[in-house]
Amino acid sequence: MRYGLVGTGMMGLEHIRNLAITPGAELVAIADPEGRSLDWAAQALGDKADAVTSYPNAAALAVHPGLDAVIVASPNHTHRQAVEPLFDAGLHILCEKPLATTIADARWIAEHAAQHPAVFWTAMEYRYMPPVAALIEAVHTGAIGRLRMLAMREHRFPFLVKVRDWNRFARNSGGTMVEKCCHFFDLMRFIVRSEPVRVYCSGGQDVNHLDERYGGERPDIVDNSYTIVDFADGTRAMLDLCMFADGAEEQEEIVATGDAARLDVSIPGGVLTLSPRVGFGNPKRPKRRTVEVDPVALAAGSHHGSTFYQHQAFARAVRGEGPVEVTAEDGLRAVAIGVAAEISLREHRAVTIAEVLAQPSDA
Repeated sequence: MRYGLVGTGMMGLEHIRNLAITPGAELVAIADPEGRSLDWAAQALGDKADAVTSYPNAAALAVHPGLDAVIVASPNHTHRQAVEPLFDAGLHILCEKPLATTIADARWIAEHAAQHPAVFWTAMEYRYMPPVAALIEAVHTGAIGRLRMLAMREHRFPFLVKVRDWNRFARNSGGTMVEKCCHFFDLMRFIVRSEPVRVYCSGGQDVNHLDERYGGERPDIVDNSYTIVDFADGTRAMLDLCMFADGAEEQEEIVATGDAARLDVSIPGGVLTLSPRVGFGNPKRPKRRTVEVDPVALAAGSHHGSTFYQHQAFARAVRGEGPVEVTAEDGLRAVAIGVAAEISLREHRAVTIAEVLAQPSDA
């Protein structure tokens, strides 16, 4: 498979490293308007750099001879502009999360993807972290009985510095609840297997980026929040986000509680713990196991090996050997929850998904 890559910043470099260890993958073209980013890509490619053609944008890359698939890893607000010529060229597309920064753009992409003759895949790496995948499989095969509550926590470091500081402003990123949390909102839908109905989010910008100024503007991105999502089947899910918890040993934690047991996992520890109900006062009977991750996959990125595993699934879909596991519609739904959370935290009210999805289209 001959790949192109749009966007050679931090996430683009992770894709370069993972393509290098993906059987049958060959990166032949890259696109980025920033010379510095193209230099980073050349360094990552090493002695293969001379065999890769550089372009200034997605439209120019789309006509590169012999392309099979293109990865879009450009800044969030550029995704619609980037995928449009790729749709026109009939290419297979893997588009990084979030699908877009607005409902209008996300819906436009989802509608075009539905008519696209090739694969369109929304990159949701967190599904593919092996410890998380193990939890999902256990929940879906009935290990905890009927799922009733789902709790997620990400306590981590602040947003990193990106090219031209695009991620410091919600107008470019979609806001923290779209940019960072769409991963978790996608996981919620995927694990619960029901549609979200209502979102309530309490959050703010209390610690990070307060002293930064860009063109006289202060960043406006949330750095901590609690979000509750009600699902149509009655399941409740919660996300606890803190982006000034650099010292936390476990960055992500997921707890799924059903009517028969509780199941939890943490990252990077990778310990999966099943705790069956035993009744008050009886000895507890937890079952623990550590979910291993290929060390080569771990070394190729900063998402606990998930980018590697997702690439294998994407390649199978392109070859007709497997399904598209994360669709553009999945991407749209994750953006919708994030947009609802952004509205909720700023307007201090519950927001329905129906209200968010009723926002007008941009044809």
